[in-house]
Amino acid sequence: MQQTAPARQGLTLAVVLLAVFVVPTSISGTAVALPAIGADLHAGSASLQWVVNAFNLAFACCTLVWGSLADLVGRLRAFTTGAAIFTAASVACAVTPNVYVLDAARAVAGIGGAALFACGSAIISTAFDGAARAKAFALFGTVAGIGVALGPTVSGPAVDGLGWRWIFGLHALALALVLLCLPAVARTVEEPRGAGAPRLDLRGAAVFVLAMLALTYAIVQGSQWGWTAPGTLGLLAVALVLLSLFTAHSRRTEAPLLDLSVLRDKAFLAYCLVPVAASFGFVTQLTYRPTYLTTVAGDSPSTAGATMLLLTLPVLALPLAGARLVQRGTPATTVVLASLGFLVIGDLALLLLGPDTSTLAMAVPMLLTGAGMGLSAGLVDAQALALVDPAKAGMAAGFLNTLRLGSEAVAVAVFGSAVAGLATGRQGTGTYPAAYDSAFHTLLWAMAAVCAALLAAVVTLSRRERRA
Repeated sequence: MQQTAPARQGLTLAVVLLAVFVVPTSISGTAVALPAIGADLHAGSASLQWVVNAFNLAFACCTLVWGSLADLVGRLRAFTTGAAIFTAASVACAVTPNVYVLDAARAVAGIGGAALFACGSAIISTAFDGAARAKAFALFGTVAGIGVALGPTVSGPAVDGLGWRWIFGLHALALALVLLCLPAVARTVEEPRGAGAPRLDLRGAAVFVLAMLALTYAIVQGSQWGWTAPGTLGLLAVALVLLSLFTAHSRRTEAPLLDLSVLRDKAFLAYCLVPVAASFGFVTQLTYRPTYLTTVAGDSPSTAGATMLLLTLPVLALPLAGARLVQRGTPATTVVLASLGFLVIGDLALLLLGPDTSTLAMAVPMLLTGAGMGLSAGLVDAQALALVDPAKAGMAAGFLNTLRLGSEAVAVAVFGSAVAGLATGRQGTGTYPAAYDSAFHTLLWAMAAVCAALLAAVVTLSRRERRA
């Protein structure tokens, strides 16, 4: 690969990280503005929820498509297109006349966000080598974690001081800066092209997007319709059929949207399962632990938010530590397995928490769970993409991020629906906080079990790869 000047390499990383920061900030921060949006636009709860869901749905459906498209037209060109789409959609959100236009614009922003994540990691894989690549991906994971953690912190004051429309205005301003810097970045990145793939697999892309649309919509609505409702089961069946058709099509097509030969690499698959474990072990806690603290422990929202720092601080501090361990000779698989072990132990340790648990007693379980996410953040992307032909890095990044975002949607929806259903069923003559506490603990056992199963799968795949 052609070497680039350190200053321009640094600019490339800064531009990618700024764009990456906006995406999770947009996801976690927008939820803070929903009450203000509802009051201003006279919107009901269902249409308000789609301000968040529309973004997530479009993101999950389009990530793999953007990754494969990036290999064909160039990572920077695809990244630039995604940034432009996100910017335009954010402007539309900021000036929207009603909630329906807002929902549609958020879906368009999700399409752009998928490009930023898939193509951003592919750009880093292309622009950096060796230790510099490991550090760049560690920063990628750190910035994504900061975006999730600080989204509500940044958005809250913006809503109070400037109004909810400025949340989207700030997204547009940040990405406008990214677009201004991209011409300089274009001179620093060599663009490998897919020599055997002259055009996008449109049929495969259509089938995959429809499959993901059916799957994610079923997950989003399952908690409202019921998981055994005909509509939910019907959508899940449609998704299964479409994914089967997509697999069969990919095997027959010379230049498929997803080259299934990439999935034959057991080590690559092992790394791709790590974010899935983080979705069940960490993201569920990030999403619902604040509700537990306010409902069961009786904490104020501000106290609950401060306590959540115990969960998020490791995500900010440990990605670079994980990269340094690998640079100093620790096998990457060892670091990854340690992170999965922390997820399992952390979720089990959270079982010890109750209504009267002090913040000090919460520290170890929450820090362990955060370490399970933080230690492998970024490292997984670096190691997985290093196993793939550079010409297919965009597609591989798209697949990895599809699993990441898809599993987050599944984990959050299933956890939320299950804990609410169990709490209602167990309330009986007792109080709702007590029932919620019991339900939450039951779900912690389930999340720990899922993480343990994925840990076993990663160990098995890693061993098979080493024997091969």
